[in-house]
Amino acid sequence: MSGDAAAASSPDVGSTRLAQARRLVAAAFSGNGELAAAVPGFSPRDSQREMALAVFDTIAERGTLIAEAGTGTGKTFAYLVPALLAGGKVLVSTGTRTLQDQVFAKDVAMLVKALGLRIDAALLKGRQNYVCLQRLARAEAEGRLPSRQDAAHLRSIVRFAGVTATGDRAELADVPESATIWPLVTSTRENCIGQECPRLDECFVYRARRAAQAADVVVVNHHLFLADLALRDDAVRDFLPAVDTVVLDEAHQLPKTAADFFGTGWSLAQLADLAHDARSLGLGSAGGGAAWVPLTQAIEAASRNLRLLLAEAGLAAGMRVALDRSGGRTTLRRGISGVDEALSALAGAVKANAGRDAEFDALAPRVAALRGEIAAWLSALDDHGGPRDDESGAEATEGVAEADARVRWIAVTAHGAQFHATPLAPGAALARAREQQAQAWILVSATLTLAGSFAPFLADIGLRQARTERWESPFDFQRQALLYLPRPLPSPLQGDFPERVADASWPVIAAAGGRAFVLCSTLRAVERVAARLTEAMARDRLALPLLVQGSSTRRALLDEFRRQGNAVLVGSVSFWEGIDVRGEALSLVVIDKLPFAPPDDPVVEARIRRLKAMGRNPFLEYQLPEAVTLLKQGVGRLIRDERDRGVLMILDERLLSKPYGRTVLASLPPFARTREESVACGFFSAPAPADS
Repeated sequence: MSGDAAAASSPDVGSTRLAQARRLVAAAFSGNGELAAAVPGFSPRDSQREMALAVFDTIAERGTLIAEAGTGTGKTFAYLVPALLAGGKVLVSTGTRTLQDQVFAKDVAMLVKALGLRIDAALLKGRQNYVCLQRLARAEAEGRLPSRQDAAHLRSIVRFAGVTATGDRAELADVPESATIWPLVTSTRENCIGQECPRLDECFVYRARRAAQAADVVVVNHHLFLADLALRDDAVRDFLPAVDTVVLDEAHQLPKTAADFFGTGWSLAQLADLAHDARSLGLGSAGGGAAWVPLTQAIEAASRNLRLLLAEAGLAAGMRVALDRSGGRTTLRRGISGVDEALSALAGAVKANAGRDAEFDALAPRVAALRGEIAAWLSALDDHGGPRDDESGAEATEGVAEADARVRWIAVTAHGAQFHATPLAPGAALARAREQQAQAWILVSATLTLAGSFAPFLADIGLRQARTERWESPFDFQRQALLYLPRPLPSPLQGDFPERVADASWPVIAAAGGRAFVLCSTLRAVERVAARLTEAMARDRLALPLLVQGSSTRRALLDEFRRQGNAVLVGSVSFWEGIDVRGEALSLVVIDKLPFAPPDDPVVEARIRRLKAMGRNPFLEYQLPEAVTLLKQGVGRLIRDERDRGVLMILDERLLSKPYGRTVLASLPPFARTREESVACGFFSAPAPADS
């Protein structure tokens, strides 16, 4: 134990207390320890115990640990046990809500009981996950809703609000997550009035955050954690509690999520929400103070006009275009200026009626924030020849750090548009935030390395002073699984590639009796592969349940997949990670191609050009590591415990024809391999090899 670690401990604990706690951590993972006695199916693993001790040492030293723990290591227990036994307040952040719910409801509760501890835990989500009683009452009082379905949903939410203890909208199955009523009855950072709210004592968000402040363990997700670092919520103070230890599970998602939260932006949906709230609050609190209906109608009209002008400038629905790559800049400027003029008129009216009530007064900073974002876009549109980041497509001005370079881009949907400014080195902002925190940080994932190297992830995340450790999966992949690379492998450049994927995988799917995930890199490929598999099933008179992404919710598809036991699920990126199907129900994973991000994506393109301008290799340092990380996540769906068996099939000829294919294969688990269809098909009928 270092002197720094002892100094970091409270005076009444000291190094003796820490040494004792470390022994307790090691003992908990032994064959006769607390976990063996309390956790069904627990078996001691050296890798799990070693990881737990590395986590404990990092907590004691208030350092940073970046750990890759292969599937089956038991990483959740390996970080929770030392975090609980070390004492102090712990914040666990996950990449998905599924894992967030599991850690809170299952893992923490089980370990607290097993270890005989008296510890309170709290689950905390973003404010838009909770019903806002103030906005709900206003929506109910107004009685003006766009559709009968919205009115029916509102009645369900009113009943729910009267009986729920948490206000968490996930508990209300009757109202879909995508229902248009939700923005009217939940709050955002911009429209919440915090301490001024007359319903503060009843507020579900306030209660959840108050519980988090008092708890010993708080479980959040990366969106909430990074939003706190990036925004420091002012509406309700003490957004996330001060803690001694931060655990960031599913840490491979952090760079992308950090880019979202350290960036800025605005959208046509924000304008619509602002117009709705301004009309409602203006008529309710300052009816005679201004012409609220014409003022807000002007914002809505300007928003519609901007959407039309985007199309006129060549930006169709579904497009994502960097500002520097878009045409019609004069047209765009005219549309955005029209929005700003409408907002300026509203700002004047709000200012003239200030002091009516807290909710009305909250409109002023919302309008100002939107106008600030829009002003930056107008300035960028005016900048035709200003300083640039060496053709990177990123904004750069004199005196601005390279790490602060960002790309402005527009995403157009069928009915709206978003205007983003995304940082190209989000890890720099995360590293600055880390430097300001005197606490331990533990970053954990099953997929952090490229062919065993942490270098690409460390460069992305920006954390230079960190300990790195890696533990291989304890599974016997040579015995449990087979990697099948068909002969010949199709090229993703072929126009009929999705059909070739379906044709090559169908014999193996039939041999497996279904029980398969077919993971595609694009939604368009999902449709074509599913259509071809439907033809094959009809031709061969083998009716297997075929589940296709988009036909239902992800949760419903997974529930049906597990229930059927012989289904084939065809899905895109959302099915590549965060899914756990154990046992024979999933015995075959087919991956169509290496999941490289589209090079014409505005953020990807800007990062590539920026790295080139710096004299670096964007393919090896950025594109390949990102693709391998996602590929490893998809591969990880196959073998989930010691009893699982299955075939992994990848249909991308670049694995064997390109030099980087060796790096990709070296990054995967050590499966047995074959190129013969008969061997792959025979795997499912062959008896499992005896344990060595």
